[in-house]
Amino acid sequence: MTDRTRPAPRICPACDGFASAAITLGGRDRHGHLRTITAHCPACHGTGTRTTHRPLVIPAGR
Repeated sequence: MTDRTRPAPRICPACDGFASAAITLGGRDRHGHLRTITAHCPACHGTGTRTTHRPLVIPAGR
């Protein structure tokens, strides 16, 4: 028997699958920790995948 395989996930073209990034703000706080913020991809909202959008097909003659 063959194993069932899942289709490949649709990778976001804007971020190429790397949906979140930690960006340093420069410098450190008084405890010595590096200050960072997390930025998410605006196209996929931090998931790394995109849904497919099928075009609306209207039958001819209607």
